[in-house]
Amino acid sequence: MSGDERPGADDAARPAAGAGAAADGRERARVRVMVVDDHPMWREAVARDLTEAGYDVVAATGEGRQALRVAAAVRPDVVVLDLRLPDLPGVEVARGFGASAAPPRVLVLSASAEEADVLEAVKAGASGYLVKSASREEFLDAVRRTAEGDAVFTPGLAGLVLGEYRRLAHGAAGPGRDAAQDGPRLTDRETEVLRMVAKGLTYRQIAERLVLSHRTVQNHVQNTLSKLQLHNRVELVRYAIEKGLAELD
Repeated sequence: MSGDERPGADDAARPAAGAGAAADGRERARVRVMVVDDHPMWREAVARDLTEAGYDVVAATGEGRQALRVAAAVRPDVVVLDLRLPDLPGVEVARGFGASAAPPRVLVLSASAEEADVLEAVKAGASGYLVKSASREEFLDAVRRTAEGDAVFTPGLAGLVLGEYRRLAHGAAGPGRDAAQDGPRLTDRETEVLRMVAKGLTYRQIAERLVLSHRTVQNHVQNTLSKLQLHNRVELVRYAIEKGLAELD
């Protein structure tokens, strides 16, 4: 991630020790992260940044098929995935992770900000999409939020994704049909919180905007997940988009 990194040995799929994590990152030491990128220098730099921030980097590899095999053994919580791999397209690898017995959350880290790449990654099951021009701080924050279940996108890409899914949802609903009326009924407050979750706001940001406590916002989200029979915030965002509840600013 930083400009003075040097190429490391091309030890594809090497286990990476999490020892030596910074003291202020110990609370995240149990979050297991796998890095998949075919550029050895970039892969090593990303793994090093994660380890220094307190994450447990359980593997790093440069090939898609190998990543799927290794992930089944090391069971990462989060996979940082490049789209350009020598053997399989990154979107196919993301689909493979999603079909596994214990699917990890996938954060795409790519040089491409092309609309087609972003949408294909999300459709394949990626939890978020970050371009490689992001700063180290932005990257680490994206990994943290991905591990917590957030849908994370480089600024400017969230609107693109929401716009495309709203277009698809509108077409599926048909003329004159309000897609938001389908499914279990949410309270006005739950719907308001859901809209903000779909826009990518954190619990803290939602609490500040609605003048609520952090705990109250969490309770609204958990109640909504229970009503809709969903499992995490990523699924909640997709539901909001499909039902036309995600508003673009």
